Amino acid sequence: MYQPPHLPYGFPVTPQPPLQRPQMPPIQPPIQPPQHQPPPPQPGIPSGPPQPHLEQAILPRRPGTGKEGRPITLRANHFRIAMPLEDIHHYDVNIMPDKCPRRVNREVIETLVKHSTPKIFTNQLPVFDGRKNLYSREQLPIGKERVEIEVILPGEAKERTFKVSIKWVARVSLKALDQALEGRLSLIPYDSIQALDVVMRHLPSMTYTPVGRSFFSAPENYFHPLGGGREVWFGFHQSVRPTMWKMMLNIDVSATAFYKAQPVIDFLCEVLEIQNINEQRRPLTDSQRVKFTKEIKGLCHFNPGLKIEITHCGNMRRKYRVCNVTRRPAQTQTFPLQLENGQTVECTVAKYFKDKHRRILQYPHLPCLQVGQEQRHTYLPLEVCNIVAGQRCIKKLTDTQTSTMIKATARSAPDREKEINNLVHKAGFNKDPYVREFGLSISTKMVEIHGRIIQAPKIQYGGKQLQQNRTQAIPNQGVWDMRGKQFHTGVEIRVWAIACFAPQHQCREESLRNFTAQLQKISNDAGMPIIGQPCFCKYAVGADQVEPMFKHLKKTFNGLQLIVVVLPGKTPVYAEVKRVGDTLLGIATQCVQVKNVNRTTAQTLSNLCLKINVKLGGVNNILVPSFRPAVFLKPVIFLGADVTHPPAGDDKKPSIAALVGSMDAHPSRYCASVRVQTHRQEIIADLAGMCRELLMQFYRSTRFKPTRIVMYRDGVSEGQFPQVLAHELRAIREACCSLEQGYQPGITFIVVQKRHHTRLFCADKMEQIGKSGNIPAGTTVDTGITHPTEFDFYLCSHAGIQGTSRPSHYHVLWDDNDFSADELQSTTYQLCHTYVRCTRSVSIPAPAYYAHLVAFRARYHLVEKDHDSGEGSHHSGSSGGRSFEDMMRAVKVHADTLRVMYFA
Repeated sequence: MYQPPHLPYGFPVTPQPPLQRPQMPPIQPPIQPPQHQPPPPQPGIPSGPPQPHLEQAILPRRPGTGKEGRPITLRANHFRIAMPLEDIHHYDVNIMPDKCPRRVNREVIETLVKHSTPKIFTNQLPVFDGRKNLYSREQLPIGKERVEIEVILPGEAKERTFKVSIKWVARVSLKALDQALEGRLSLIPYDSIQALDVVMRHLPSMTYTPVGRSFFSAPENYFHPLGGGREVWFGFHQSVRPTMWKMMLNIDVSATAFYKAQPVIDFLCEVLEIQNINEQRRPLTDSQRVKFTKEIKGLCHFNPGLKIEITHCGNMRRKYRVCNVTRRPAQTQTFPLQLENGQTVECTVAKYFKDKHRRILQYPHLPCLQVGQEQRHTYLPLEVCNIVAGQRCIKKLTDTQTSTMIKATARSAPDREKEINNLVHKAGFNKDPYVREFGLSISTKMVEIHGRIIQAPKIQYGGKQLQQNRTQAIPNQGVWDMRGKQFHTGVEIRVWAIACFAPQHQCREESLRNFTAQLQKISNDAGMPIIGQPCFCKYAVGADQVEPMFKHLKKTFNGLQLIVVVLPGKTPVYAEVKRVGDTLLGIATQCVQVKNVNRTTAQTLSNLCLKINVKLGGVNNILVPSFRPAVFLKPVIFLGADVTHPPAGDDKKPSIAALVGSMDAHPSRYCASVRVQTHRQEIIADLAGMCRELLMQFYRSTRFKPTRIVMYRDGVSEGQFPQVLAHELRAIREACCSLEQGYQPGITFIVVQKRHHTRLFCADKMEQIGKSGNIPAGTTVDTGITHPTEFDFYLCSHAGIQGTSRPSHYHVLWDDNDFSADELQSTTYQLCHTYVRCTRSVSIPAPAYYAHLVAFRARYHLVEKDHDSGEGSHHSGSSGGRSFEDMMRAVKVHADTLRVMYFA
């Protein structure tokens, strides 16, 4: 039995026990609202779920494993590690000078082990993490006092001397780790896992180029250029993971972009798209020089310039780091040259090379690289420099490069499984002398596990309830069809406009008329009638015209519901349309690319309708109520949270935190709250304020107070679990207490992780789905490769179209609501079917996806007109000089827009 239509929330109206729905006054701010202070963790706190503490955040234990769903046998790219039940000795290492890269530190320790006097590593093969931690199987003969040893490394120009000090820290117990994996100890000794990880990574770190947890080597027998002087390198990811009963080695193929080792002249040609350098007889234009400088020069200490090596001094190939590109060409660029008589004169780079190196420059009209420290004025002509091999590209790839990368790296699931198995055999872990030294043995077969395919929900559309086949859709492999069905709640569009920012020769009036007619046909079929012609249809040019045009439209046409904006490809107009529509005027806008106007397809138009309907407050579809889990029976709010950071290399722009919350029982409608915060801060600083906003909005929408809060938090790594839990769970509690004393809904806090390297493969070929041979949508795993004691599971909720599906990993950090494994897995899977932009189940729950969209949209709201395109480009110093208050104002969404899903 559901609420009558005049109450917007669809919870049962049968009387509830007092504890479940206490008769409280409406949620309103108290007359004297408590300040945003967390409730004191002393006995005075009202009885309720305990506050987590950072140091001792013990995560919820698994409430048993799930039982629902059809069984499926799978293989995972995890390989069992057998280990001796003994102790390893941990030493603290200090290397002076202390600012050296890990590669150099490893060389120092390697030299120390082989040639140290006195011999402290006799018959031992210790392992080292490149920073501070060294492990040996037997105790070193140095006692427990700190020992200092001098190490000399040979160099190209001169020897380098290092001082190394070593001190015993502790015994690391592998036996305790084994007991924890078997469930006999409550806490997992992470120092033991770190020790195993260092053992497994020691040799690969010296053999390959390490990047994060992956290892890469220069291309052999393949070549995948990305353009712009970049290329694809393939490698492998490796990490040690605790699972039920056994430690596992997670191995996966990985790929990333590196700069191609080549002459800098060739690099210049690739970056500036010059076909033949001999045709470039004039100096670079300002725009060419800026583009080249951006690619080769460092942007900040996180993202230093590229390393180059010189070629004009015979075998002495000295390496430098680029700090700038000169404005003047080599023939006019001067520097202070000290003569033999002590006099200093200004000399051009071209003349210096002619006099000193007897070399007449081939390209004197091209600029020079300034290398080393900026104040030292060291200039090198481009033609005597090569890009050093093995430099990873951390700058954002262009759209074309990203597309090329995906094509080069996408592998069907069976092919990826084969590649991983080949990798493991080629790596020969059991032949690694360091692995053998510590008595480890790694299985060469992927672990076989049992999964379940859980049932998909039914999707309810609008129309007469008698014709169930016309109003309900049943997903098949994560996909369903809306043809012949109408939106659950369609909006009637009477006043709408078209603004075409594509030039008239690119988008003719006839195309606009045809697009309008086709859109009206599709929207009428979908139950969102667009009545009559647009009240306005004009051409416009450039972002400057957006604000005056939109203000004119709002003023002239009373009740204007929608502006459809035609865009000529990638353009700053998009950011300005969203800024003006979302934050300034509160008008719904729908952008469409000119290619989709000139060539309409039913699919594209249907997708536009899905977005338009929710932007105007409609409901596309809902989950069939009778198939939903029990959590829906009482008022519940689903929250999604995400923080997006500026691209690598940007050290000025803020991070953006977004929180969305469901606003009805279905759940289909969501409201958003967004904040700017400190650059690269992952913890959501004002979560209490954001959560309070959404709880109040939930009450306004439904006249109910949630008795449960279910939060899906995206973008948190395992290392951040304690901090996120300690701060963000407290912030949600604080938001509840600030609304009403004693208001303590049960909170379930779940982290959603997509950035991991676990992949699942069907053991039986007959179970593989589609051309890509992926696992079926709905595949769930909560045994075998999951945490030994904590509440986590893998769920692949989407149909993999290209490449190998990546299951999402869910880790429960807090649970007052006592979810069973089946109930939480089913709830999560059903929420993946409520994403409004498509008729498919998506890879993460809709609230988490929406939070990402909200943060992404806010990045566009921050764009300053005439400065940048919002594409994460680095040259836009836009937010660098803006005040925090100014940026907060920029992302504040108009009150009319906040009521609808503007971010769809």
